[in-house]
Amino acid sequence: MRKLVYECNVSLDGFADHTAANVVDDELLDFFSRLLDETDIEIFGRVTYQLMESYWPNIHQEPNATRGELEFADRFNSISKIVFSKSLQKADWNNTRLIKGDAVEEVKKLKQQPGKNISVGGIHLASTLMNAGLIDEYWILVHPVIVGKGRSLFENVNEIKNLKLMETKKFNSGVVVLHYKVN
Repeated sequence: MRKLVYECNVSLDGFADHTAANVVDDELLDFFSRLLDETDIEIFGRVTYQLMESYWPNIHQEPNATRGELEFADRFNSISKIVFSKSLQKADWNNTRLIKGDAVEEVKKLKQQPGKNISVGGIHLASTLMNAGLIDEYWILVHPVIVGKGRSLFENVNEIKNLKLMETKKFNSGVVVLHYKVN
């Protein structure tokens, strides 16, 4: 059975927002690239999908793009992606499928299929999948910034989750990775 893995960047005060002052450097992008090596499907809700789709497919046109950005983009752009949205009309990003149906039921089916990990990004979709008991692992990347507002990492989660800390890692930037498995 495939594992559903939640990967999320958060500020020190617990807010998850890709537009906040998160640290993004080649060391961090290399880390995410290694996680992609263990993944064969990325799933998103509409908001996260549109944020990622507006940036990563075009990074090779950026004159100041770093080696880490280019290598991550190549992996990220080539992987299969699913966006769950009732309002989005189309999903044009390479290897992307739009699903308007029930995310919980679809993810249950995906987990039963052979393959590598399934990765989920964003807040709303991840909260829905957490409440359904579908997430198996968490990779929480705590950035050394305080943003004071935004969306809470675990907003709308209504169950206590007992997790086991599997490993920690500190990057030169001060980002700390916390890897947990669900007990």
